[in-house]
Amino acid sequence: IGIIAAILTFFIFRFIGFKLPIVGEKPMALFIIFPIGAVIMIFIAWFLSKKMPVFFQITKCFLVGVLNTLIDLAVLNLLIWLFMVDFAVMPKIIIWGIVINLLYAVFKGFSFSVATINAYFWNKYWTFEKKETKPGAKEFGTLYLITGIGFLFNQIISNLVFANINPFWGLTERMWASVAAIIATFFVFIWNFSGYKFIVFKK
Repeated sequence: IGIIAAILTFFIFRFIGFKLPIVGEKPMALFIIFPIGAVIMIFIAWFLSKKMPVFFQITKCFLVGVLNTLIDLAVLNLLIWLFMVDFAVMPKIIIWGIVINLLYAVFKGFSFSVATINAYFWNKYWTFEKKETKPGAKEFGTLYLITGIGFLFNQIISNLVFANINPFWGLTERMWASVAAIIATFFVFIWNFSGYKFIVFKK
């Protein structure tokens, strides 16, 4: 997860033109910081899980969530780059007082779906360790019901931030698109973990 996250972060930051305060002009440091950081988090979680077992699952789900967020952002920015989008001239609609940029919603929906597929396999076989079962129609159906609701939350929150709040702190439109996606992902993580643990992968 640490290595894949470093690769995705490297390309995302290159595309949106963002530089980390610590890494700065040395982005290759990501390939040291991320893997070591992930290992340290897992070790601490394993140690603390001796008294609170669920903490280990939460930490693993969090790391998978970080990977999913980066996959989401990578696919989103890849689509923006491939189609050379200028969101300022893209069509918008207003639903319940919320401005929705249609093309951004489509791109975000696709990137979220790709990340969700990744989340399923990581959480099934690593986070909740249901290695004795094969993916089935019922399990997939429950998964997509949970993630479908999460997807709705993700779309509403990300569009609420992106289309209704002007970028600040000197952020560009590309950066703001990613910020909106990150904020939405935080809330969806809480929903997804609860749904995965107590419904989809309940033992």
